[in-house]
Amino acid sequence: MTGTDPMTGTEHEAAAPPRGRTVIRDRVVARIVAKAAEEIDESGGLGRTVLRVPVPGRGPARTEVRVNGDIVTARVAMSVTYPMPVREVARQVRESVRGRVAELTGFTVRQVDIDVAELEHPVPGERTVL
Repeated sequence: MTGTDPMTGTEHEAAAPPRGRTVIRDRVVARIVAKAAEEIDESGGLGRTVLRVPVPGRGPARTEVRVNGDIVTARVAMSVTYPMPVREVARQVRESVRGRVAELTGFTVRQVDIDVAELEHPVPGERTVL
């Protein structure tokens, strides 16, 4: 569809109406939240268990999200490397989550609750320097 600009008399293309819509599911947002939490060096996933028996290795941080329109609330259960300050690591994770979710989805993160479920001890033999 074309039209003429009344001020200049030049013809221009009219913008086509938008088609369809993009839906971003809650589980996708939850994965973004988990990856954003992983980006902070001092944070980590949780120990793995089988029938409540600890097994070697760590799983990812556990996340729960609620998306209401374009507003997100999130909860992250994670570990913090000992002896790092828990509040500072939690603040960094909140900032990372807010930034990554906004960048990748355009959603606004209203609240990020952090549950520090474990303190992860450094690997034996490694020196811890603060």
